[in-house]
Amino acid sequence: MDQDSSEKKAGTTRRDFIAQMGLAGAGLTLAPLLSKAEKHLPDPEIPVPSMVTTQLSINGKAQTLVLESNVTLLDALRERLHMTGTKKGCDHGQCGACTVLMNGYRINSCLCLACICEGAEIITIEGLSKGENLHPMQESFLKHDAFQCGYCTPGQICSAVGLVSEGHAKTDTEIREEMSGNICRCGAYQNILEAIKEVQKTA
Repeated sequence: MDQDSSEKKAGTTRRDFIAQMGLAGAGLTLAPLLSKAEKHLPDPEIPVPSMVTTQLSINGKAQTLVLESNVTLLDALRERLHMTGTKKGCDHGQCGACTVLMNGYRINSCLCLACICEGAEIITIEGLSKGENLHPMQESFLKHDAFQCGYCTPGQICSAVGLVSEGHAKTDTEIREEMSGNICRCGAYQNILEAIKEVQKTA
């Protein structure tokens, strides 16, 4: 058996090997040329978001904002209105730190565009208290130590207020299920549960 026959049985011939080396060499030779060519290509056009004027009602106060159409309600609150009580956590609607109330219902403000909130009543953590008088849910969270680091607390409280007003807070199981979208990294869930149950009794 000649050498070529034995190489074919092994899966690669000397001719194949030489051809592959030639292609690799050509690639190394052309790479710098392609890189230079790419530098002269025009940059792809990135669409610029259109600007919209949005009338928002935040905590009972009318707000007029000129925003890019892709600005979320969360960013409008924090960056444009400097209402930093609403926290930015995952920014993907998975942690609940940005929860606010829209027309009495809980929403993740990081998933909601500000421009579609026109005409809605938005309540943030800053809008729950009446001057120096805390909302009953805020008082209950303090009483039951329902927070540790406090980062998730504004979203937890807004979600809890919505939960009670929606009429779902009837049993421990229901409360846990309905609050499952609000993550507490510190693990203060039992205290949060007790705080909500106390408010639910008087609701």
